[in-house]
Amino acid sequence: MTAPQTCYLGVDVGLTATKAAAFDAEGRELAVVHARTPRTSVSAHRHDVDMTGLADTVLGLLAEITGKLAADGWAPAGVGVAAHGNGLYPVDAALRPVGPAIASSDSRAQHIVAAIPPQDARRLARETGSIPWAAQPAVLLRWLRDAEPAAYAATRWALSCKDWVTAQLTGVASADYSDASAFGLVALDTREYTPTALELVGLPAEDLERFPPLRRSDEVVAGLSAAAAARTGLPEGLPVIAGCMDCVAATLGAGGRGLGEGTIIVGTWAINGVVVPARTPAPEVTLSAFMPDPDTMLAMEVAPTSAANLEWLACAGVAHRQNGGVPAAELLAEAAEVPPGAEGLIFLPFVNGSPEHPSASGTFLGLASNHRRGHLTRAVIEGVAQYHRVQLDRVLASGADIGDRPWRLAGGGARSTVWAQIFADVLGRPVRRQLTSELGARGVASLLPGAVGHHVPEWSVNDEDDLCVQPGPDRAAYLRHAETFDRCLAGMAGVWSEVQRNRASA
Repeated sequence: MTAPQTCYLGVDVGLTATKAAAFDAEGRELAVVHARTPRTSVSAHRHDVDMTGLADTVLGLLAEITGKLAADGWAPAGVGVAAHGNGLYPVDAALRPVGPAIASSDSRAQHIVAAIPPQDARRLARETGSIPWAAQPAVLLRWLRDAEPAAYAATRWALSCKDWVTAQLTGVASADYSDASAFGLVALDTREYTPTALELVGLPAEDLERFPPLRRSDEVVAGLSAAAAARTGLPEGLPVIAGCMDCVAATLGAGGRGLGEGTIIVGTWAINGVVVPARTPAPEVTLSAFMPDPDTMLAMEVAPTSAANLEWLACAGVAHRQNGGVPAAELLAEAAEVPPGAEGLIFLPFVNGSPEHPSASGTFLGLASNHRRGHLTRAVIEGVAQYHRVQLDRVLASGADIGDRPWRLAGGGARSTVWAQIFADVLGRPVRRQLTSELGARGVASLLPGAVGHHVPEWSVNDEDDLCVQPGPDRAAYLRHAETFDRCLAGMAGVWSEVQRNRASA
């Protein structure tokens, strides 16, 4: 009988979908399975996650992919998990949920952030490289204390999404530097938890004890528990590493490890990051997350303003109370037939709000009787690209040293030729499409060979020139479009506030 070949398992939990994928020793994808993430939108600003349902989803996917791998002669050597950062997954001392988790797209605690004096917010940013915002664990822990004191009292561990899943695999509460630093909870100079984030929201310093001990992303937390082994078919004791935040994992998966490398991820969240030295002062950006290489970190501008807007449009095209949606490929094909600027239609991509614009909502401007679904789609993908530009302009102005190489473009924007061209035209610089389907799972899985002592070459990515998209003849049109977009964005604050008041009274 032929001995099984070695592979590595990565799990990537997004706000929309959860994936498990396997890769061989050279980083080639062998198999992938996926399912919808069990998330519930309680209201426009409250996004809960069914923690038990999420654990069941991940364990079920691992069982499914384990069966596929075994049938094809592959044996996993370890598991790593990546997931959305921030949010709050509170559990008791027995690692049982004390209630639903709160997703990173949630903004119920915006009033707590609004009460932080600007000088104190800047102090946190200088210390940690991340500014305070509504979905950070410290902010949400304060909300939990005020709104649900019994759940707050029962919370032994304040976990991230990735740490919740890892706890379900191992029975151990853990945390890694990438997630915790992006929380604004880790001082850049000491690489230890700092009480500053708790102090700013009125929580005692002792609450730092609710956050698990910090580990490197590639550190083995424990072996797979007997319970998890029984449910997945994986061997008990299989190494499980601490893993990393999905932004970091996707950057690794796209090959953006080197200093000055810029990566644009077009997912549920817009991720616009550059790898910089891990030192103070940090670039003045929204989030900074330590990379697995302790000498580097990822400086990012992020917001839930990217491909989720296209997903909303796809779902809006079906009958009320029905599931499913129009295939994204069909919408993008229609958009390709519409000229740049969507014949005067502008879209501001805030169906999930934005940390920078707390009252923002998805907004079409210029809608007219000549506009059809293709115009709506074109306006949505153009609006997404323009807001990525706004965020990238901040990264460029932050002091981050960005090299001259093409920025890596990953996610939905990379897989669509029309959308990739719009990104190049809007940004005014070349972008290199990264077409690996599961970058987050690939990135966290790439940490496993070293973690388990396997000496294999560093996984490479496809950097062929035919995947590099140059700005084209529509660049001039998108410069004019950008001016209109920016003026519309600047003028909407009062309108959105009024809409928010109307929504609250409805």
